[in-house]
Amino acid sequence: MTNRWNRSARRTALVALLAAAAATISGCAKTDADAVVPSPSDEAAPVLYITAGNPSSGSTSIIGELAAEYAKTHPDFKYRVESVQNNDLSQKMQLLAASNDLPAMFSYQSGEPLMDMIRSGAVLELQGTFERLGIADRLNPVAVDLLKRMTDGMGLYALPLELNIEGFWYNKTLFDRYRLDEPRTWDEMLGAAGVFKNAGIQPFAVAGKDKWPITRLINAYAIRKLGADAMERVYRGELKLTDPGFVEAAGAVRHMAQAGYFGQDPNMVDIGSAMRSFTLGQAAMIYTGSWSIRDLNKTVEGRIAPAEIGFFSIPLAPGGLGALDEYPVNAGLTTSFSSEAYDEGLGDFIKYAFARYGQRAMDELGLITGFKADTTGAGVPPLTKMVQSKLDGAARTALWFEARFDTRTQLAAWDGAQLLIEDSSYTPAAYMSELQAALDDQTG
Repeated sequence: MTNRWNRSARRTALVALLAAAAATISGCAKTDADAVVPSPSDEAAPVLYITAGNPSSGSTSIIGELAAEYAKTHPDFKYRVESVQNNDLSQKMQLLAASNDLPAMFSYQSGEPLMDMIRSGAVLELQGTFERLGIADRLNPVAVDLLKRMTDGMGLYALPLELNIEGFWYNKTLFDRYRLDEPRTWDEMLGAAGVFKNAGIQPFAVAGKDKWPITRLINAYAIRKLGADAMERVYRGELKLTDPGFVEAAGAVRHMAQAGYFGQDPNMVDIGSAMRSFTLGQAAMIYTGSWSIRDLNKTVEGRIAPAEIGFFSIPLAPGGLGALDEYPVNAGLTTSFSSEAYDEGLGDFIKYAFARYGQRAMDELGLITGFKADTTGAGVPPLTKMVQSKLDGAARTALWFEARFDTRTQLAAWDGAQLLIEDSSYTPAAYMSELQAALDDQTG
């Protein structure tokens, strides 16, 4: 086991790095996560899970259920959830890492934001841990590959509680009413948007207040114009965000906003309001991902029924390199574990909970996760089966826009995207130029 002195050295390095840059943590040296092995504690401490999830819904509720079951046969086991606002999560976890007070379990963004904790040895390598616990076969290889690509091959440090493809949900009743087919090209989609706007129906529900829905649309166009690996090529230095295809992507989204397709004041709309607008039949389309299934599968009076909801892949851009069977894929807000907190007791709980998590999430929520589960049962909702079939048939996967951005670059992308759809004097070229400058600072 890594000795106390080495752990202290890693803590000191992490504190210094985080204090020097509150918005962006700068990493230190790579550690060998395989050296971390469980050891018994003198007294079992409560397992604290800090998450942006609602304790009574989604993946957080499933883990809570499994923890309660585990506690019935392990009376000394204690489990507690602390829920924080998503906008506050990153800063809170950075501060806890800086004070060497990471909880046993915590939600955090995978990819670049997590890399500094990985390099410092603060977080647990999970593929090796799962192998030692005998549950590595429960992980979906697609999810493992996705998350390892985001750590430059250093390992798996985040659990994929969800596995999502992105695209456009649409109201099939409205499309049928106006005799519109699923769009296959971007121009066809804009044509449908024009029909809806002329009929007094908001074409797209967009949560501009949350910022990322705007950059997701920019990324959607970009990967259809430049190919599924567009953002990975940017990170490798093979493409620049100032290249014409990216400027065109920003311009395409700006045009949609200026045409009124996002409704009035989209930057004042949060994701909950945008989803309500769609499910109440007030907006014809919304770009999200399969994480929305848990809400869309519900039958609620006054809302459109699950049978009225369809899903189409990002349409093709003019002269682009993308294909309809290529999807942006993400693992949602992932969960990581403190290497300092890991011991035999925590390992035993991890084994119990995550050997069962995937099937429980599928059975109770119809939730597609990064864990294996049987999706053929009669109780699996049709929307879940449909999205799973699209995921299974994906020829290539693409990273989302900010996947390899550090915190500072991510904020530049988000804040600039809001300005892009609001300020007519702020051009797509200016947005991409500023974002490329932020990325240049990140990569040194």
